[in-house]
Amino acid sequence: MKLGKTIVLITGLIGLSQTAAADPFTEQDIDKSFYPYKDWTPTAEGYTPGDVVDQNNVEQYKAILDEALYKFIKDGWVSIRTAPTTDFPLTPDYVEATRQHAADVTLNPDGTLKNFVAGRAFPQEPSTDDPLAGQKLVWDYQYGFNSGDSETIYPFWWTFRNVKTGKVERQLKFEWHFLNYVHRVTFDPKPAYPENPGEIYRGIYGIVKEPFDLANTQILIHRYQDDTKRDDAWLYVGFQRRVRRLAAGQITDAFLGSDLMIEDFEGYNGRVTDYNWKFGGARNLLLPFYVHDEMDLADEPKNDPDGYHFVDVEGQGNCFPKVTYQLRKTYTLIGTPKDPNHPIGKRVINLDSQTMTMASLVTYDRKGDMWKWFPIGKAHSDNGHLPVNKGKGVALDDFAVVIDIQAGHCTTLQFKSQITDDVNQPNLFTVQNLRKAGR
Repeated sequence: MKLGKTIVLITGLIGLSQTAAADPFTEQDIDKSFYPYKDWTPTAEGYTPGDVVDQNNVEQYKAILDEALYKFIKDGWVSIRTAPTTDFPLTPDYVEATRQHAADVTLNPDGTLKNFVAGRAFPQEPSTDDPLAGQKLVWDYQYGFNSGDSETIYPFWWTFRNVKTGKVERQLKFEWHFLNYVHRVTFDPKPAYPENPGEIYRGIYGIVKEPFDLANTQILIHRYQDDTKRDDAWLYVGFQRRVRRLAAGQITDAFLGSDLMIEDFEGYNGRVTDYNWKFGGARNLLLPFYVHDEMDLADEPKNDPDGYHFVDVEGQGNCFPKVTYQLRKTYTLIGTPKDPNHPIGKRVINLDSQTMTMASLVTYDRKGDMWKWFPIGKAHSDNGHLPVNKGKGVALDDFAVVIDIQAGHCTTLQFKSQITDDVNQPNLFTVQNLRKAGR
């Protein structure tokens, strides 16, 4: 049954210089996009779930490893355990929003979206023959369900480590909050907050709890519905007790001494229109998707009220998550900054096709040399995680690491994700709240 509305292009009246017409889609497209493992399991020659990939056999698995992970295993930095492919379904609310609204979505000439309400903007299978496939795919990622409508991450530990020695150089303990003002599908109000005079799409707020010298340092980011409008970002400096606006160039600086830039948050935390985007094709890759309580867990945090423990670390410098990897259908999205002075040459984002979340990111410098690796481990929300997340239909952020290959340094990120709107209301994401919380 056709779900997409047939749009007739009359060449003399509607030129390509206006908008790219919406493509019709079918229920089969929906199934393939959101339920790829219902009747199919990805395979690869020489691979069996349960295999351990190490320095001795890595060449056998090269085709199903991202380029950085292949390098690390080949160099003896880590070996990885594998497990069978499992289903990570998103909430039916998000799928239904796609059915209701995707047929009206089009691309404007500047690459922005037109008529987007909620759900997955382009549920059709991307094609390398489509010159706009990369632009469509990045919007599916940008408006994906990575944090649901509202997410709190607390506790959230960032540990700076020397890759060579494993020495812990510093540890920051955060609390983070994420809120979608529009395109909402789960929490009321849906699909948007009625009062949003700033036309904000998303708010991000973080506060440092420890160590003492950085306590109460806070960051606030407003991303706007108009993607051509630059984000606003503010930093409350705890020891100075004042708010300062971040300049545009500071989003590519190291954030609080870590291996992440603000632009790196969640894989890519910037405007779609700041990059040129290309679809690099589909491939089956080993990705860190798992059930949290089935992994080897650390003994931290201690005395958590829910009895929660972080994923543990292993490998060279203790820079790798101690988790299992599973073979999943993945889309390669290649982003190249339009600014010739940008420190990054390109981002290679490996998107999990079912959840449209970033499973790994490999960045290259302007010379074309591999620079950083940034995987995000995903835990199942219904199995082996917190009761508050059950039924939320989100592939939960569960562990991440940024390895700066050139600097020989890494930042591991261990966290407790909660999909809830108990705390996350618009008044939390204001400059006034920065001052209030910093007192």
